[in-house]
Amino acid sequence: MRCRTSAAESQAGLETGRSRVSRAVTGYAHTASKILPRGALHLLAQVGVWLGFYAAYQVARGAADRGVGEAFWNGTLVIEAQQNLGLLVEPALQRLVESSHLLVTATSYTYWLSQFAVVGLTLLWVYFRHHERFANYRNWLIGANLVGLVGYVALPTAPPRMFPEWGFTDTLADHAVVNHQSGLVTFASNQYAAMPSLHAMDALIVALVVASLCRSRLARGLWLAWPVWVSVAVMGTGNHFWLDCVVGFVIALVVGALLLRGRIAVTMRAAIRGPATTVRA
Repeated sequence: MRCRTSAAESQAGLETGRSRVSRAVTGYAHTASKILPRGALHLLAQVGVWLGFYAAYQVARGAADRGVGEAFWNGTLVIEAQQNLGLLVEPALQRLVESSHLLVTATSYTYWLSQFAVVGLTLLWVYFRHHERFANYRNWLIGANLVGLVGYVALPTAPPRMFPEWGFTDTLADHAVVNHQSGLVTFASNQYAAMPSLHAMDALIVALVVASLCRSRLARGLWLAWPVWVSVAVMGTGNHFWLDCVVGFVIALVVGALLLRGRIAVTMRAAIRGPATTVRA
């Protein structure tokens, strides 16, 4: 009798344990579904996309690094073009920046953080808070950056800081703690990637997307000013010409327009065919 009772109690305890585990798993899944809009696998897939882009960047970097002579020639052409326009303004801007410790610090931090930290944080913010806009934002960034990488390979261009004979200086090397000769930076960066400016290009995309999601007029205004400030920072530190920034802006707008046109075409075809299942990326 005692054995039967003990067995029954053990079975009841086992069932209770299973029930608790099941509730815990269900609760965890419910919590995760609230935190992760499309689940953990979808988030990991997005991380994989960006790792793939980084691999493509390294391939483009290696190709551009082999054309050092061409990079300096192209950089000289950019300088001469701006000079012929009477708009070789970067040396004067650099002197202004280097006259103020505050400006040196602000432009240096902006240069190092704008492309990866700000882009990465805004991607996460859009992913978790405005997920319905994430795919469009991601596709715009990736599409524009892929065009930029093609530009690096086709047109390697030395940055202004490599032309001291024209009055340019390497602000980061002269005044900042981290510069292009720092170990990790030397490994990860492309030294001949002035044209186009991915910093300016990404800043414009970030600004247009995030500003469209902000409720505050002040926040929208600050974000819309972001690409202007980033352009000042990359020119003021001797890393880009203003023509690099302009080309970056043009790429961002053209790629954005093409993607928008594609979405409109898909929407129109869906409307003509009638109700259909929405495709999510």
